Amino acid sequence: MDINQLQFLQQNAALMMLLSVWTIPWKGWALWKAAKSGSKPWFIVLLLLNTLAILEILYIFVFSKRKKEAEEPA
Repeated sequence: MDINQLQFLQQNAALMMLLSVWTIPWKGWALWKAAKSGSKPWFIVLLLLNTLAILEILYIFVFSKRKKEAEEPA
């Protein structure tokens, strides 16, 4: 790790903790919903990408609902 990166992390430790506390619950909820619905592609994408919970929130409130609506009989 570069000295500048280390310095940045030391100076912004509180910000890093806040971002972690914000992201982990959203990621857990989104992964749980993707696993429960059997969506392997979404599960893998949500697991590998870190978007500070933006993608996770979109999945929970937009994409998972679209799939659910499409599966319901008309």
